[in-house]
Amino acid sequence: MTPALTVRGLRLTRGSRAILKGVDLHAHAGEVVALMGLSGSGKTTILRVIAGLEPPDAGEIRAAKVGMVFQFHYLFEHLPALDNVTLAPVHVQKIARADAEQRARALLAQLGVGHRAGALPRELSGGEAQRVAIARALAVDPPLLLLDEPTASLDPARRHDLGDALRALAASGRALVMTSHDDDFVRAHATRVVVLADGEVVEEGDPREVLGHPKHPATRELLQVERARLVSRVGIEPTTT
Repeated sequence: MTPALTVRGLRLTRGSRAILKGVDLHAHAGEVVALMGLSGSGKTTILRVIAGLEPPDAGEIRAAKVGMVFQFHYLFEHLPALDNVTLAPVHVQKIARADAEQRARALLAQLGVGHRAGALPRELSGGEAQRVAIARALAVDPPLLLLDEPTASLDPARRHDLGDALRALAASGRALVMTSHDDDFVRAHATRVVVLADGEVVEEGDPREVLGHPKHPATRELLQVERARLVSRVGIEPTTT
């Protein structure tokens, strides 16, 4: 089966700093691939390059049509949720408004925010805005969906709901690639994890195996930093099983 995404030898330099140092990556339909790494490891840059937002210095990218969900949503504040979702289909793809609205309502309902179709972004919770942003990215029916830190603004209960939604999207035949710092979320909902350090892939595989029994020092450091961050925020140790 042809991957929805194949990346080979991706390199990118900013000034004198090498951000990506020959990254290889792939994702098939049905997969939820999580990119993890400490700040500065290059994970968000990879998404930006795949989405065509930043040109690489070298490497090969073979990708299906791409949709991207940014960490801070970037919804149009003056438009209700429904219009945010229909904007690209109507004005870029030239789909009839009635057809675009029918698909948009179906996507919003699938993601559990159908009842918020008329709400402005400022009237949405963080979790609702995240789901509207996902619906907007899916409105052009991309086989590959990129998500930058999708759980960043969500409470634990909403993280679980989002994880179920992402798995359902993958099961419908899409490939999903996301960045995440949330190792519990990745264990529960990703099918594969790719750990980056200093612009290179250092470890990848089944999330429970890689994060439960890390082999590379960078993976162990990542887990220690995230555990310390969680303890400082909520005052309890996270689960590790």
